[in-house]
Amino acid sequence: MEPSTSDSILSGPWDEVPPVAEEGAGVSMEELQLAARNHGMQLEGLRYDITPIGMHYLLIHFDVPLVDEETFRLDVGGHVRAPLTLTLADVRAGPGVSLPVTLECSGNGRARFAPRPISQPWLHEAVGTAEWTGTPLAPVLERAGVKDGAVEVVFTGRDRGVQGGIEQDYEFSVPIDEALRPEVLLAYEMNGLPLPPQHGFPLRVIVPGWYGVSNVKWLDR
Repeated sequence: MEPSTSDSILSGPWDEVPPVAEEGAGVSMEELQLAARNHGMQLEGLRYDITPIGMHYLLIHFDVPLVDEETFRLDVGGHVRAPLTLTLADVRAGPGVSLPVTLECSGNGRARFAPRPISQPWLHEAVGTAEWTGTPLAPVLERAGVKDGAVEVVFTGRDRGVQGGIEQDYEFSVPIDEALRPEVLLAYEMNGLPLPPQHGFPLRVIVPGWYGVSNVKWLDR
């Protein structure tokens, strides 16, 4: 449990500034590739209180990992008294909670910026509301025994990529007090179905009230 230093420029950067397009330049090959890989919610999705999975916005930071449900393990370690290794069955054995949560990309609208960053070219469609089912994170952290002095909880995904010339896992951190909120979930279902691969199968974290960048998919530790 320590501050995260890894993020992707696709997420609305915290430690790097994406390159910008020259004034009057057309859409770049990089933007076309990103727009083909990701997608926003169609305007018609506003008809639904709960966004259908196929209409929910999607942003994939690095590669989509292939995860075997049977061998999956979640490690909980760092500044704790009793490190844990949990199977998916262990996670599912906790109290189940379902919550409707709206997620939005922190870079929503950046295609209209001047100058325009060369990144995922969102207009205003990077949003969606799903019903996430999982178990609260707080009891897991309490079981691990967070030590005094811990500042943040780092969520690390299994997706890897190169940023700043360094190959790294995707990570994001939130303050301890935020992570201990009862509505923060280790989620294994989306709209009543197992998480699709592109949305983090078999486990992701849901942090209501925080931008999508913090809701790490394919959770590893």
